Amino acid sequence: MSVKATIDGQEVTVPEGTSILDACTQLGTDIPTFCYGPTITPANACRVCMVEVEGSRVLVPSCSRALEEGMVVKTGTERAEHSRRLVLELLGSASELDRSSDEVHGWIEEYGADSSRFGPDAETVAQPAKVQDDLYVRDYERCILCYKCVDACGVDHQNTFAITVAGRGFDAHISTEFDVTLPDSACVYCGNCIAVCPTGALEGKIAWDMKEAGTWDADAQEVTRTVCSYCGVGCNLDIHTQDGRIVDVTSPLDHEVTLGNLCIKGRFGWSFVHAGASEPEGAAGGTGS
Repeated sequence: MSVKATIDGQEVTVPEGTSILDACTQLGTDIPTFCYGPTITPANACRVCMVEVEGSRVLVPSCSRALEEGMVVKTGTERAEHSRRLVLELLGSASELDRSSDEVHGWIEEYGADSSRFGPDAETVAQPAKVQDDLYVRDYERCILCYKCVDACGVDHQNTFAITVAGRGFDAHISTEFDVTLPDSACVYCGNCIAVCPTGALEGKIAWDMKEAGTWDADAQEVTRTVCSYCGVGCNLDIHTQDGRIVDVTSPLDHEVTLGNLCIKGRFGWSFVHAGASEPEGAAGGTGS
């Protein structure tokens, strides 16, 4: 079955159960979101994707609200844009967004979000990064509690449940069980939490080291699509190289085998390629295989 609705004056027909956000994407309407991912269940946590629905008293989250027959949606109203700007400012006042994607920085610029107007009482909760191995880093001063890493580690993908949200209210934070170190947790180092993190709170060790040193240059990197050779599953890999060296490995979200996910070997097991060679400028340590 399908439903017909109106979005910003345009009629759209989509399968029943399609979210407002997906319907807007079909029309080419860009709506910002942090907690949404095409391969995970909407967490409905960041509240950046709010839109106005005719007849609704409050704004609704487009990522988790299904489009209904006859619904009239407005995405660019003053009320909706004011809400997005305010949420972006609040997130920026409580977390470092400097290593977020270009898309996120574009939204901040588009909506004129100025987190500094909240003053010194709303500064980022600074904390040292947790570096416990050579695979990846947990830099939680950049965490916005979008829950994407929790979902990727849990029922949506890995079903390892190594990380969750601990604490309540202002004390809420991403944690392992009983806050043990990562090597002592249930983590299998698949790195799928890294793949979905929108702000750089979770990042591969080499990429994190290079960004700390200021040598990371995404624009200068080449991306090569290949197939992982560790087993016969057929996972696709995107090999990111800079200055002739592998600096990161990801997987395409639209690949029917991986949906962006990899195991520890696929994501991190490439250190042998540069065995005996010097590390890239700014990077420390290596990656396990």
